[in-house]
Amino acid sequence: MPYRAPIDDLLFAMRRAAGEAAFAPGGLYADLDAATAAATLEEAAKFAENALAPLDRVGDRDGVNFSAGTVTTAPGWREAYSLWVKGGWNALSAPHGHGGMGLPLLLAAACTEIWNAANISFALCPLLGQGAIEAMEIHASEALKSAYLPKMISGEWPATMNLTEPQAGSDLAHLRTRAERAGDGSYRLFGQKIFITYGEHDLSENIIHLVLARLPDAPAGTRGISLFLAPKFLPGPDGRPGARNDVRCVGIERKLGIHGSPTCTMSYGDTGGAIAFLVGRENEGLACMFAMMNNARLSVGLQGVGLAERATQTALAYARERRQGRGPSGDPAPIVEHPDVVRMLLTMKAQTAAARGICYLTAASLDRARRLEGAQAQAAQERAGLLTPLAKAYSTDIGCEVASLGIQIHGGMGFIEETGAAQVLRDARITPIYEGTNGIQAIDLVTRKLRLSKGAAVWREIDDMRDDIDAMAASNDALFVAMSRRAAAAVDAFERATDFLSATPDPRGPETLAGATPYLRLFALARGVTLLGAGALAAQRAGDAAAQDRIVTARFFADNLAVAAEGLERAIVDGGDSVGAGLALLSSGGD
Repeated sequence: MPYRAPIDDLLFAMRRAAGEAAFAPGGLYADLDAATAAATLEEAAKFAENALAPLDRVGDRDGVNFSAGTVTTAPGWREAYSLWVKGGWNALSAPHGHGGMGLPLLLAAACTEIWNAANISFALCPLLGQGAIEAMEIHASEALKSAYLPKMISGEWPATMNLTEPQAGSDLAHLRTRAERAGDGSYRLFGQKIFITYGEHDLSENIIHLVLARLPDAPAGTRGISLFLAPKFLPGPDGRPGARNDVRCVGIERKLGIHGSPTCTMSYGDTGGAIAFLVGRENEGLACMFAMMNNARLSVGLQGVGLAERATQTALAYARERRQGRGPSGDPAPIVEHPDVVRMLLTMKAQTAAARGICYLTAASLDRARRLEGAQAQAAQERAGLLTPLAKAYSTDIGCEVASLGIQIHGGMGFIEETGAAQVLRDARITPIYEGTNGIQAIDLVTRKLRLSKGAAVWREIDDMRDDIDAMAASNDALFVAMSRRAAAAVDAFERATDFLSATPDPRGPETLAGATPYLRLFALARGVTLLGAGALAAQRAGDAAAQDRIVTARFFADNLAVAAEGLERAIVDGGDSVGAGLALLSSGGD
């Protein structure tokens, strides 16, 4: 079954994340009424379904070709990228100053989900550019902005992130790429970067590389990292690409999935030094890069949501057609009538909806942080910071889990490439790894985000979840009252786990770190069950045509998924000792 963007579900999730009043005159999104949001998503869906989705299997089958430093993308990709640029999609949420449309991140989040569901390998190229644009807007000089941002925002010059080196993956303190000052205010870069997505390709006339490097007199560790801009071609006096810079692709990776996306090894300074320009200030590059990484982490979470949605659509269509076993009439029955298949499908559907809700809530919080002022903006920024690890880690974990269930529903045919179910899992498997592994997201949550404003941010989130529970309990509807009890149990478990971790004397001690990943999942279950339950109640009250669908999905999440909360709490509180024992065993060479 070809992917179809679930426009009604996306609009519903947007309204729930922002609040209905946000789209009214004078609201947070006064520049985006509901009709415009719907029309934009419809156009994004047309582009995804007609231009991107047909190329997804082509990219998976043909991959990319590397020869003598040149990377050629799969057939049809250059034409699709040209349509992307002409459609103005790259400029959707970029600021007005250099050609952006300045539309909300929430709208861009919904579009990002659509494009990645249709063709994640293609969508990876512009995804990284969005973070680069934000880093440039915040930290670059006016001269650099004028020279590069208009082309980056239009998509004519896509950007890359150059962090990883063979000896420096998640731990950038060991980074070796070096920068040397030139007499004219520019710099020269020397070194090698690996795993660079779209580091080289034939989609555009130029590529802008944002590169982390170390100056000779820089302090040790991450305090001595600077951020530089190094274009593939240096702009000439007319602003068009001129001389070739000393940066080249020296190889590409052969990967489990995302075959249509080139993953490159980049070499800087083989013939005298790559000309580069400082972004921000010397030795403050990591702070600059985090503007890119935080944006990218939400986008990667949306990749998980999109792939989960696609896997769910594909599995449901197959389950309705495939006949096995006997139905009431004695004839072979569609497998969608078998309870265990229904359980798997509802697991896929409910997890996807919960992850979407968390991601859109994160995007709406980022919009509030940008559009409001004072204490309201600060609280919104802290909420976005708290939720970003959930958006990235939970959504990509369930992207893999849902894609795996999709294969299971297909049975043996899911293991066969022609159904497309296997590709979704292969493509999804990278998402819990890049842009900060999900383990790192969990560590960030328990060591830093949990302590924002001395813990006030997480307690505000718990209060918000309890407001949702109270609304369900006050409905006097037996289904919602029952859901409220399940939700309350999950939030109670999350609150107790939060108390436990907050009281540990060492935020980075083994007791805290051992519980980090279960704590992130527990948080996601508590937040997911309250979002889905309150959303289903709102849909019922509004007479939403999909209200029954939303009620069934929320009820399944409450009865079958959220009930894991108390077990996760026990793992957080009591599991540290066994992890410590395992550490002693495994580090000593034991089996």
